[in-house]
Amino acid sequence: MFATLLLFAQEHAVEEEVSKTPFYIAAGVLVAFAALLSIVGIARHATFPPSRGVANGIILLTLILVAATAYTSVITG
Repeated sequence: MFATLLLFAQEHAVEEEVSKTPFYIAAGVLVAFAALLSIVGIARHATFPPSRGVANGIILLTLILVAATAYTSVITG
């Protein structure tokens, strides 16, 4: 019985590790976007964003990138 318990424990201990590549890609895209946005914002601080529509687009894109990063973080463990 003890040997069966050890065998059962070993089977559950050797689980396949999930690839974290999707999270690394999503996080890298988010960081690159944040860096680009800060560079453009600093360079054009007086006129950035040029309109309310562009501001809403930037907010929406940021929300999508953050959600994608959070989602891939959760599914990759």
